[in-house]
Amino acid sequence: MASPTDKSATALIKDIKSKKISSVEVLQAHLDQVSARNDAVNAVVTLDEDRAMARAKEADAALAKGQYWGPLHGLPMTIKDSWETEGLRTTAGAQEYEDHVPKTDAAPVARLKAAGAIVFGKTNLPAYAADIQTDNPLFGKTHNPWDATRTAGGSSGGAAAALATRMTPLELGSDLAGSIRVPAAMCGVYGHKPSFRTIPMAGHVPGPPGTLSEADLAVAGPLARSAQDLMLAMDVLAGPSEREAAAWSMKLPKARHKALKDYRVACWLDDPYCPVQGALRDKLEDMADALEKAGVKVDRKARPSFSMERSHDIYFSLLAAVAAAGLPPQTFSQLGKALPLLKIAAKFGMVPEALADYAQGATQQAKEWIEKNEARAHLRASWDTFFKDYDIVLMPVLPTNAFPHVTKGSVVKRKLDIDGVTRSYLDLFVWPGLAGASYLPATVAPLGLSSDGLPAAVQIVGPYLHDKSCMDFAEKLGRVYGGFVAPPA
Repeated sequence: MASPTDKSATALIKDIKSKKISSVEVLQAHLDQVSARNDAVNAVVTLDEDRAMARAKEADAALAKGQYWGPLHGLPMTIKDSWETEGLRTTAGAQEYEDHVPKTDAAPVARLKAAGAIVFGKTNLPAYAADIQTDNPLFGKTHNPWDATRTAGGSSGGAAAALATRMTPLELGSDLAGSIRVPAAMCGVYGHKPSFRTIPMAGHVPGPPGTLSEADLAVAGPLARSAQDLMLAMDVLAGPSEREAAAWSMKLPKARHKALKDYRVACWLDDPYCPVQGALRDKLEDMADALEKAGVKVDRKARPSFSMERSHDIYFSLLAAVAAAGLPPQTFSQLGKALPLLKIAAKFGMVPEALADYAQGATQQAKEWIEKNEARAHLRASWDTFFKDYDIVLMPVLPTNAFPHVTKGSVVKRKLDIDGVTRSYLDLFVWPGLAGASYLPATVAPLGLSSDGLPAAVQIVGPYLHDKSCMDFAEKLGRVYGGFVAPPA
C-alpha cells in the first residue's frame, strides 16, 4: 500500500473525506517523513506538532459528525517562513525576526486554514526572501534533493525541497523575482505565480510585520507535486481582500480549451540576450517535439513586439525600486551619492554594470518610476495583442538547471558558469522577469531529468488573469511529457 506521503494533496483530501485514512494518520506520516529526510536537505525549519495533531483530531471528529470544513479538510501542509502564522514563529530567515510570533495569520494562510488545511511547519528561505538561493544566518542552506552540493533555488527553496522529498503535500510560497518558479524548477515540482493582485499579500514579511501596503510585482502562490493540486489551492486562495470584497468578487476565467491539441502554443525557448544551457535547451526542444506529436500546433518563432532586453530593462528598474524600499536610510543615502561614480566605474569595467543599474533603479525619483510604469503598461498592451493569436507561451524558468551553491557576496557581483561561460548571477532574473514585469500568470511544470541528471522545467505563461489556462496546460502537458519524479532517498 502506498504511503500517504506518496499521494497528491487532491488524493489525500479525497481519502480523508471518504474515511479511507484519517487526518491524524496523514499528518503523522508527514511528520515521520520530516524526521527521515529533513536533515539531508534542511527544508523544514519550524514544526508545530502538538497544535497540528490536536487540529487533525478535530478534523477527524468533525467528519465523524458529518461536518465538512471545506475543500482542504484535514490536509496537513507547510508554509514558507515569510508568511505570518498565528502562534508559530515567522522569521523570514532574518535574525531580527528570530523570536517573532505573530498573533494573526497572513491573509493567504487564513484562507487555507478556513478551507480546512492544517499547518504543521514552516519552510526555509533566504534572509528577507532576498535571493534566488536559500541560505540564511538562522537556519543555513537548503540543499537540492537531487544533489546536495547544488542549490534548491529561492526564495521558496525550502518549500520546493520539502515537496520533492514528500515531507509536505502542499505549500504556500511567494514570488517577486521568480521565488516560486525558480525553486520549483530546480527541485522538479510544480509551482504557480498568479496574476498580480489575485491573492492578498497582507501578512508577508518583508515588509516589516504590520505592513499594510502591498509591494509592486509581489504575489502569493502555491507549490505542489501536481498541477491539479495547484488548481485546488488557487480556488481557495484567489479572491479580493476583505475590504475589496464589499464591492466586488473574483472569478478567474476557465481554461481556454478542453483538449491539449486545441491550445495555440508559442515557444520562446532561447534568446541571444540570455542564452540557455545546452542540456536544458535540448529538453525544452524535446518537449516541443512531443507536443507536436500530440497534435498541438507549436510556433517556435512567435514573439511579442518588444525585445527581451527591453522588457528586462523595465523589469529590473521596477524590481530595484521594490528591493530598495527596505534599505536602511543611511545605506539608501550612500547609494544615491555613489550613483554618479558607479556609472563611470561601470563604463570602464571597474564595477559590474548591474551594480550601477541597481543603484539607478533603487534611487530613482517618483517621476522616473512613473515613466517606467508607463513603459510597463506598453509591455502589457503588447502581451494583450500577442495573446489574441496564442493561448500560452512556453519558455525556460532560468537559463540553467540547478547550480552549485554560490551564496557568498553581493548578488550583483556573483558569477555563474553556464556551459563553460562565465555569466552574471543576475542573468537568473531575466527569464522570470518576462512574466513578472507584466503581471502575467506563470505555471512551472517539471519535464523530467536533463542529460546532466538534474530536473528540467518549463514556464507556462498566459494572458493576465488566465491563470487556469496555465495550470490546465501544465496538467495536460504532464500526460504526454514530464511530470513529477521523486529524487532518490
